[in-house]
Amino acid sequence: MTVDLSGPLMSAFSKAKKEFEDAVRKGDIENAKKKALECSRILRQLSKYDEFNRNSYLKKAEKWERIANDVKIKVVTTETKIDAKETKSDEDKDFRSYVEELISKSNVKWSDIGGLEEVKKLMMETVVISALKKPKSIQPWKGILLFGPPGTGKTLLASAAAGSLKATFFNVKTSTVLSKYFGESSKMISTLYSVAREKAPSIVFIDEIDALTMKRSQDLSEASRRVLSTLLAEFDGFQDKKNDTLVLTLAATNTPWDLDEAILSRFPRRIYVPLPDKKACIEIIKINIGDLDTSKLDLLAIAEECVKKFYSGRDLKILCQEAIWNMIREENPKLYELAELPFEELKNRTLKIRPLETRDFEEALKRVKSPLSKKDIEKYEKWVEEYGEYQ
Repeated sequence: MTVDLSGPLMSAFSKAKKEFEDAVRKGDIENAKKKALECSRILRQLSKYDEFNRNSYLKKAEKWERIANDVKIKVVTTETKIDAKETKSDEDKDFRSYVEELISKSNVKWSDIGGLEEVKKLMMETVVISALKKPKSIQPWKGILLFGPPGTGKTLLASAAAGSLKATFFNVKTSTVLSKYFGESSKMISTLYSVAREKAPSIVFIDEIDALTMKRSQDLSEASRRVLSTLLAEFDGFQDKKNDTLVLTLAATNTPWDLDEAILSRFPRRIYVPLPDKKACIEIIKINIGDLDTSKLDLLAIAEECVKKFYSGRDLKILCQEAIWNMIREENPKLYELAELPFEELKNRTLKIRPLETRDFEEALKRVKSPLSKKDIEKYEKWVEEYGEYQ
C-alpha cells in the first residue's frame, strides 16, 4: 500500500523555505543555495503524491533551482518575491480550476425518482419558493441536510433539484477535497462558494459532509477545525436576508449523529431519506426494468420481500440487474462464446429475451444482501425524533 507523505513533505518544505529566507537575510550565499535546492527536491517529491497539482509542483521546483543558481543575494531576494506572487496566482488558478471541474449539468427530473413522495414535496417547496416573487420577509432555505441509510437516493434528489432549476450544480465529494488539497481544504471551500455566487443560481451538493465536520468534542486536527470554521462562515453569509443570490447548499450524510452541533444549526431543514416502502419498491423496480415485459411478475410480493430485507434504492437497482441477467443467461446459455466474433458482426445479431418472471427475482434475492439491520434503522428513527424533520 502506498503511503501518502504529502503532509510531512509540506512541513519539510515550509521549514526549508524559512531557513532559505534566514540565510538570505544573513548574507549566507552557500547555505541559501543549499536550502533553495532542498526546496526544489521536496517539491519534486510532492509531485509524486498529488497528481492533480503535479505540474504546478514541478514548475515551482524548477523556479527554486533557478534561484539556487543565482549567486547574488539581491537578485535571489527579488526572485523569491516574484516566485511568491506567481505561486499564489498559480494556487488560486488551481483552486478555481478544480472547482469548475466539479460543475455538472443535471438532467434528472423529479419523476426519475421512485417513491420518496414526502421528501420530494419538501424539497420541491424549497426550490419553487426560491424563484418566486415574494415579500422580503419570506426567505427560502439556504441549507438542507439529507440524511439516512446509504443508497436511498440523496444524490439523486440533489440532482433533481438542480435539474428543475436549471441551476449550476456543484457535486462535491469531501473525501476528494481533503485528499487533493491536504491542509488547504478551507481555502478550496471558500473558492467553491465564490464561484457558486458568480454562477448563481447554484446548488452546492456536499456529499459525506460528516467527513468535514466531525463534532468538535472529538480529536480534530487544526486543518479540520479551519475547514469547519470556513463552512460556518460561508453558511452565515448566505443566511443574510439582504442577500438575494441563490446558492442552495444540499448536504448528505449517512451518519448524522457525527455532525457538529454548529453545522446542524445551519441546516434548519433536516430531511430523513428513508428506505423505500412497498409502494416505492414497486416504482423503483419499474424504473430499473425499463421497457422489459413485466406482465408475469408479482411485483407486490417482490416488494414485500425487499422491505423485509431492508433494501435501499441502490440495492433494488442491483436486484433488477441480477434478475435481468438471470433471464439473459437462461435464454442465451452460450452467450460468452460470441466474444470471439468481431464487433461489427455482433451488431447484426439480436439478444434473445423473454418476459421477466418472479423466479428471476427469487434467484436475485438470494444474491443481493443489504448491509443494514433493524437496529440500524432504529438508530436513524431515534435521531429523526430528536433532530429531524420528516420520518
